[in-house]
Amino acid sequence: MRRTLVHDSRGAGSVLVVSLVAVVTITGLTLLGAGHALVRGQQVTAAADAAALAAADVLLGWVPGEPCEVAERVAAAHRVRLSQCAAEGLSVVVRVETGILGITVSRSARAGAPDALRERSAESCVWCA
Repeated sequence: MRRTLVHDSRGAGSVLVVSLVAVVTITGLTLLGAGHALVRGQQVTAAADAAALAAADVLLGWVPGEPCEVAERVAAAHRVRLSQCAAEGLSVVVRVETGILGITVSRSARAGAPDALRERSAESCVWCA
């Protein structure tokens, strides 16, 4: 009695194509998610910078209002949350945060006068009325 093994390869191409499509789809979605995270991270950094600059404008007397309230409005316009705001001399330090792909990301920024270690006083604000 002689046995012969018959290898039927019909349908193997379909499995290969489905596997290839799955690998390309997963790779594409991973790259798309990573790209989104990188772009949004840069947007969060820009939001922190903008909020700090806006708060510093108020602190230095160029714009009326309260520094942290203005920073909060600017942060909200950038779709991030202001989590910290503190005036230190003639500068302001802000921290903003947001969620990116389920992970909380925060960035901080400082803005103010070049000689920010000095205390704010009427003499230090030469353009204030």
